[in-house]
Amino acid sequence: MAAPVVVVGAGLAGTSVVREIRKLDPGIRVVVVTADAAEIYAKPNLSNALASGKEPARLVQFSGEDWAARNRVELRSRTRVLGVDRPGKMLRTDQGEIPYGSLVLALGAQPVRPPWEGDGLDRVRSVNSLRDYEVFRGDLVGARSVAVIGGGLVGCEFADDMRSTGLQVAVFDPGSHPLGRLLPEQTGNWVRERMEQAGMVFHAGTGVVSVYREGNGLRLVDSRGESHLVDAVLSAVGLRPEVELAKEMGLTVQRGISVDRHLRTSDPDIYALGDCAEVESLVLPFVQPILHASRALAATLTGNPTVLRYPAMPVVVKTPSVPTVVCPPPPGAHGRWREDVAAEGVVSVFLDENDQALGFVLAGETVKERTRWAERMPDWL
Repeated sequence: MAAPVVVVGAGLAGTSVVREIRKLDPGIRVVVVTADAAEIYAKPNLSNALASGKEPARLVQFSGEDWAARNRVELRSRTRVLGVDRPGKMLRTDQGEIPYGSLVLALGAQPVRPPWEGDGLDRVRSVNSLRDYEVFRGDLVGARSVAVIGGGLVGCEFADDMRSTGLQVAVFDPGSHPLGRLLPEQTGNWVRERMEQAGMVFHAGTGVVSVYREGNGLRLVDSRGESHLVDAVLSAVGLRPEVELAKEMGLTVQRGISVDRHLRTSDPDIYALGDCAEVESLVLPFVQPILHASRALAATLTGNPTVLRYPAMPVVVKTPSVPTVVCPPPPGAHGRWREDVAAEGVVSVFLDENDQALGFVLAGETVKERTRWAERMPDWL
């Protein structure tokens, strides 16, 4: 019997590549190894579950066992990977060894934890899984005020979601405006003003230095020396690709696990995709890149080597109070932003030296033009 395709990780990347493999080959043997229970849920839905009225348990679409049966997968849940014998093509786990023909690393990413001070750090939550979200939802029971550290995509989505339920939400970010890595200045200021009109407080140019317990709440001290008493704190300062296993295996690692356009690592029998992978200097922690990578890798693993292509991939920011769509220019692109800001909405376009549009931002009423603008964008890869 041929050695199986072994997938490490049962998040969006791992489950998506399994789904795409099954579309192409119903008989190939697939083993999925994960340290958790492999409950299947849409991780992006965590940041708008309050507004949708869904308790954490209702976000689960399938149990791990049901999902495995539907996809004819050998599931090894609650199994910790100890290492990999690359010459012997053997995955070592705390439940025994698993041989592989091809090994797929879908390891995800871990929340960044800055070096804050204080005795309240154990109550600063990061939400990177359903279990994390369950803990954070527990913190919100009886809460009236929440601080969100980080005004990026995840921070803004959670802030808007919590605001929608009547919580007092303050966002702290060192940048001058929300979504600072994605939006040019005028557009970012337009979004910040709408966030504030909706009831959120945005502390621009302000980081957090320390978090202390105070009664049943927490007191934050910011970089301006001011203190803020809140009931709960969410950290959303970013994610770091999970690369430790790859390093231990001796694979090439930069920001993420280095892979070529076939998603192949420096070992020709090992692949990586999702938040842990770096493709030609690109680390893209979004849903659409994962789906494109899953389809390409599934084709390769089932005998049809396929080069990964990234088209333009607009990101819909789930902030109903300030509808926003972002299609960033490719990293390293040279050019300038042309910002058309009006009361009802914004159209901002990133132009290269030849006035070729390479990216765009739509906010407010203009988001309905997303498809038209996306069709004008060049491929990333």
